[in-house]
Amino acid sequence: MDSGIITILLPLALAIIMIGLGLELTPKDFARVTRHPKAVLLALFCQLVLLVGIAFLLCKILALPPVLAVGLMLLAASPGGSTANLFSYLFKGDIALNITLTAINSVIAAVSLPLIVNLSIQHFMNDGQQITLQFSKILQVFSIIIIPVCIGMLIRHFAPKFTEKMNKPLRIFAVVFLILIIIGAIAKERHQIMEYLTQVGLATVIFCLCSLLIGYFVPRLAGISSTQARACAFEIGIHNSTLAMTIALTVMASSTAAMPAAVYSLFMYFFAAIFGFLLNRFAPVQPATESQQTA
Repeated sequence: MDSGIITILLPLALAIIMIGLGLELTPKDFARVTRHPKAVLLALFCQLVLLVGIAFLLCKILALPPVLAVGLMLLAASPGGSTANLFSYLFKGDIALNITLTAINSVIAAVSLPLIVNLSIQHFMNDGQQITLQFSKILQVFSIIIIPVCIGMLIRHFAPKFTEKMNKPLRIFAVVFLILIIIGAIAKERHQIMEYLTQVGLATVIFCLCSLLIGYFVPRLAGISSTQARACAFEIGIHNSTLAMTIALTVMASSTAAMPAAVYSLFMYFFAAIFGFLLNRFAPVQPATESQQTA
């Protein structure tokens, strides 16, 4: 991929997408955590502890090559995206909880993502070569996530009508951008793509399934309602692979590290849709007992 595209256009395009995410958030979304803290804390625990731990175990058990292992850890550390809200809407999840989780995740990821990736680099890249994530790069990750989101929230506050007009185009842009970045990453590694699929395909499939299953069943076992558990499942199960790939290509300057997120993207929406249909078929929401959702 051309260096100009990697260093300028990718971050710019991702910033536009993160602004679009910010257009869906308000300060009230962050405050809403006080109204259902149990669901939020469980979701964050699943995402930041359980799934990061599972990703690490997959890297070790499946003996992933070092750079691909770091790429999988980067994917695991990436928060959910606005697409999770769409899946919650389609499959009867608590959209308000999704928005809350997206808002909180956007802030936490600015710190947790560089931390997890740095620790992964230190562990897997024991020869100290190929990719690094120094403090300046950590600040870059922070700026990629937080600043555009804040801009989007400000636009929503001061120009609500403009926000309504831009929501759909930005969603379409996000999908197109994801497709293009996957094509670009795969094209750059086209001579080794089958090898990467062999090496990391099973890991990404297992990770995707674990994300959805843990995201739903852990909250359910803890007594969380089905609608909120569905929101948790999609927020946790649909990682922001666009963010992961952009960081791998720009901050890390490694197309190989982008491969787990690229391969994951090929399975993610397919599995999430099947999971949603299975929930509607075998675990239907009971309106009489589960209507007390947060606004």
